[in-house]
Amino acid sequence: MPLVAHTQLPTYTSLRQQGHEVLSLERALTQDIRELHIGLLNMMPDAALRVTEQQYMRLIGSCNQIVQFYVHPFTIPGLERSPDVQAYIDTYYDSFEQLQEQGLDALIVTGANVTNPMLELEPFWEPLQAVLNWAGDHLASVLCSCLATHALLKLKYGIDRRRLPRKQWGVFQHRVRDRSHPLLHDINSRFDMPHSRWNEVAADQLEAAGLHILIDSEVGGVQLAVSPDHFRFIYFQGHPEYFRNSLLKEYKREVMRFLNDEVDMLPPHPENYFGPDATHIDKMYLRAVIQAKREQRPFPPFPEAEFDPHLDNTWGDTSKALFNNWLGLVYRLTHPDRHIPFMPGINPDDPLGLNGSNFVNY
Repeated sequence: MPLVAHTQLPTYTSLRQQGHEVLSLERALTQDIRELHIGLLNMMPDAALRVTEQQYMRLIGSCNQIVQFYVHPFTIPGLERSPDVQAYIDTYYDSFEQLQEQGLDALIVTGANVTNPMLELEPFWEPLQAVLNWAGDHLASVLCSCLATHALLKLKYGIDRRRLPRKQWGVFQHRVRDRSHPLLHDINSRFDMPHSRWNEVAADQLEAAGLHILIDSEVGGVQLAVSPDHFRFIYFQGHPEYFRNSLLKEYKREVMRFLNDEVDMLPPHPENYFGPDATHIDKMYLRAVIQAKREQRPFPPFPEAEFDPHLDNTWGDTSKALFNNWLGLVYRLTHPDRHIPFMPGINPDDPLGLNGSNFVNY
């Protein structure tokens, strides 16, 4: 069921223009359909703030549960903002205090850029800690992405993430570890998923803390793990929300950093992302800009439009299925009087049905 445009957030207009169904608040109020209120703690830097809204709201809006989805974006202090972006936040975002008062059913926490070697030194650490502690006490489930996963694991279990020898960057093949878990209902047992990070929490650290790993990759590492109760906290290290061109935009940013003398080396390609045609386009472009750099001429523009036809999204269907299952479980736990078609009635001693035969191994 669709998203409800319950505020003037411009992302609703963008999603409609892309063909997504978004209900007006007036129309939503005429329908006898239950609601889910999902918080979106958006900690992404200015350049990615609005696209991150679109990424997560698109996944929520693709859910096929018979539910109306109200998404409540908000952010926290300690994140550097330009005046324009701060004005956008002040105009369209809720405050954490408002959401505490109004209540939510579940929460999504995005990644963030960091500048300190330890997360607890970041200016946003204490505000983030306050949100996560509140969410753990009051919400059905909290879904974390990348940096947010590392922060929550540090907060709850004292796990320190490990610096990788090089950036884990690209699209990696993954396998399902536990096909019986309801989060993995009806998804492929093998699929791709993007990663983009310099740090990781490894399988041995998660297992030592009693967490349950659901999806991992021989190359990309752990993609999805859950808290010991199997649902209250959902930990993604990768990026199921990414658009087809998200890694390209990150690559462009890193190339520009080299051209502007912010770093000494060109970035490697994101792994398993550029095919032969995209690789050729990149080779021709880099040859031209390096020559321009030597001759102190203006750089030719990055050929984003030329890359676009040669990029594939090989993770989108799996990402939608994961979010559909997560939101269905949130609805099941917050509305126990309404059953979801593939989920039988709730056993109070086993609310997710993990000890029975409710779910098929795919």
